[in-house]
Amino acid sequence: MDPEVKSMNDGKKLAKFSLATSENYTNTQGERVQDTQWHNLIVWGKMADVAEKYLKKGSEIAAEGKIVYRTYETSEGLKKYITEIVVNEFTMLNKKK
Repeated sequence: MDPEVKSMNDGKKLAKFSLATSENYTNTQGERVQDTQWHNLIVWGKMADVAEKYLKKGSEIAAEGKIVYRTYETSEGLKKYITEIVVNEFTMLNKKK
């Protein structure tokens, strides 16, 4: 999906988007397998501006950051667990058209 951008009360900008990583391998039966993992990414400040302006669904990027684990409780009392990558830096890899 395209980045979802929010402005916080303190004026900081936040962009959330997902990134897919894929691994291709041959399993023990000789079958070709593609394993895709989805990661939730968060960028702040000027990087959020760049993400909002230039990133679209399907954009290719290289990202560097740290994994953050957090939990919260829903209004129904269920505990939810979230894993996100807070991005320090990203580079756009798409070729210019």
